[in-house]
Amino acid sequence: MDRDLSLVIPVFNEEKNIIPLYNSIKTSFKNLKLDYEVIFVDDGSNDNTFRELLEAKRRYKDLIIIRLRKHFGKSAALDAGLKQSKGNIIITMDGDLQDDPDEIPKFLEKIKHYDLVVGWRVKRKDALSKKLASKIFNYLTRILTGLKIHDFNCGYKAYKKETIKDLGIYGELYRYIPALLYWKGFSVTEVKVKHHPRTHGISKYGAKRLFSGFLDLITIFYLMGYSRKPLHFFGG
Repeated sequence: MDRDLSLVIPVFNEEKNIIPLYNSIKTSFKNLKLDYEVIFVDDGSNDNTFRELLEAKRRYKDLIIIRLRKHFGKSAALDAGLKQSKGNIIITMDGDLQDDPDEIPKFLEKIKHYDLVVGWRVKRKDALSKKLASKIFNYLTRILTGLKIHDFNCGYKAYKKETIKDLGIYGELYRYIPALLYWKGFSVTEVKVKHHPRTHGISKYGAKRLFSGFLDLITIFYLMGYSRKPLHFFGG
């Protein structure tokens, strides 16, 4: 049975953020007259994240939990959550309390006219090194894909249901979902969102992800430019 909205949240080692985040979501949805579901995907956490999810489900029966056998990465976790979702609109957000559930109405208003709405963390509350790396990636991705948005890697997004069919994300490709959908002919826009500093847990961002993300950017460039005539890449 379809629902109005699915909220999909991939988490990895976010034990101290689960209950506060879900409480915040429930508060934000009080004024939204929607039939919705909340799906948490535990990406093989090795702390007490799964235990906290079970405690949240004990309090709120409507919570849906997906637990991956091991840590496969954010793309796999997102893919699992998206496939499980029953909403006509699907919103994804991070589980670190940096995304604000009160911003959801902005996405719902914008998605009426587009297929994908991407959050833009205008005043991003992260370390300078992380913000600098993100600026470089966003700049390169805009140049290579032609899609003029500011924050490709923002986990806060709203999708129309039809966009997630055969999306097929893996590796670090979750960063480039806007480019993949744009390439497939879907309309993509952005909306400014509030961003909070992380108060619990540690960021999963590092040099390894920076490098693998760069390789996946090359993959996206190849897919968008040469998928129909792959030998033209080598010809060039």
